[in-house]
Amino acid sequence: MITLTPVAADKVQQAKDDQNIEPNRFLRIGIAGGGCSGFKYGLAFDSQFHPDTDVLYETEGIAIVVRKKMAEFLDGTVIDYKIGEFGEGFAIENPLFPPSMGCAGCHGH
Repeated sequence: MITLTPVAADKVQQAKDDQNIEPNRFLRIGIAGGGCSGFKYGLAFDSQFHPDTDVLYETEGIAIVVRKKMAEFLDGTVIDYKIGEFGEGFAIENPLFPPSMGCAGCHGH
């Protein structure tokens, strides 16, 4: 399951409204390997849903779609929206792959 916090759901809806995104579009989450720093996540609005290859979640009134082959890597993920000293944006907390400081042997690259 992927969960949006109420604040994140409001920001997704606000983005849809601000960009005149059609109401039937959903939020697609993509992931890619980020090497030593873990996964890189992408969020985009999409209208394509393929039941053979996609999984659909509903949280806080927002439809979220992810590829089936990536769903197991996102199980339990919470998407929040945070405002901090250095800016604001979506924060993705994945309990299966918490943020790391790099792997041994990478020496900061």
